[in-house]
Amino acid sequence: MEARPLGDVPAALHAITREVGKVFIGPPETVEVLLVALLASGHVLVEGVPGVAKTTLVKAFAAALGSSFRRIQFTPDLLPQDITGTHVLDLKTNEFQLHKGPVFAHVVLADEINRAPAKTQSALLEAMQEGQVTIDGDTHALLPPFMVLATQNPIEHEGTYPLPEAQLDRFLCRMRVGYPPEADERRVLQTHGRSAEPVSQALGPADVIRLQARTTEVHAEDDLLDYILELVRFTRRHGRVALGASPRAALALLMASKARALCRGRDYVLPDDVRALAPHVLPHRLLLHPEAELEGIDTHAVVAQAIERTPWVRR
Repeated sequence: MEARPLGDVPAALHAITREVGKVFIGPPETVEVLLVALLASGHVLVEGVPGVAKTTLVKAFAAALGSSFRRIQFTPDLLPQDITGTHVLDLKTNEFQLHKGPVFAHVVLADEINRAPAKTQSALLEAMQEGQVTIDGDTHALLPPFMVLATQNPIEHEGTYPLPEAQLDRFLCRMRVGYPPEADERRVLQTHGRSAEPVSQALGPADVIRLQARTTEVHAEDDLLDYILELVRFTRRHGRVALGASPRAALALLMASKARALCRGRDYVLPDDVRALAPHVLPHRLLLHPEAELEGIDTHAVVAQAIERTPWVRR
C-alpha cells in the first residue's frame, strides 16, 4: 500500500493518533510520546500493570506506520540468538544460511523485557544503539526506521531481571500507562465484543525517515540549551541522587523536545517542550541513594523539583 501524501506534519501525525485511537482507548498524549521517540530516532520503555492495553497500543502504532512489526515474548529461557537470529545449515545446498531473528523489523515489541536474563536483554543493546546486530562475527545492518518498544510490569518483581542502568539509558523515553479514566474505561466496556475498525496506514517508512531528518533541523536557541543543562545539573546536585543525568540524557531531552516541536508544527523549541518531555526522558536515568526511598522520594519527584525550581531565563 502506498503512503498518503505527507502534507503538513501536524496533520500527518494527527492521522496516526486517529488510527491508533480506533483500537486503543486512552489519552492522545500517550501516542504523542511514541511519536516523539520515533521522530527522535529513539526507543520507548512502556510500564504498566497487566491489562492496560500496552501491547494493543504498540501493535496499533506499528500498523499506523505501515511498518514491519515483530513481537518478542521475553521469557527466562529466551536466548540471544532467538532475538538476533543464527546461521542454519541448508541440507539441500550443504551451506549455512542466515535465519534472521525478529529484531529485523521496523518496529519491535519486546514484551515483558524484564522476564529474560541480562545476557538476553543485552542482545538488543547493539541493535538499539548502533542500528545493527552481530551474528557469528558478521555485522548486519537493520533497515531504518528501527524502533524498540519494550514493556514491563513495574509491580511484580518475582522471577524478573531488572534492566541494568546501561540498558535503561538506551531508551529515550520511559512511559507509564496507568489505569484509564472512568469515561475511557466505560468505553472499553461498551465497545467490548464489537468488531473494531481496522487500523489504516497513515505514514510509510520513507515518510518517517524524512520526518526524522527534519527533526534534527529544528532550531533550539542558546537559552533553551542552557535551560536543559540547568535541569540536568539540578539532578546532579540533588542531595538524594547518587548518579545524576548524564550528557547523553541532556542530548536525549534536546532531541525529544525538537521532535515535540515538530509534532506541534514548529521549527523551533519552546520551554514547554522541554518541561513536557523531561518527566519521560530523565527519571529512568537517575540513581538515588537508599535513604531516598525511605523518605518517599523517587526519581520522578526529583525531576518534578528540577522543573519547579529551575527558571527559564531569556537572554
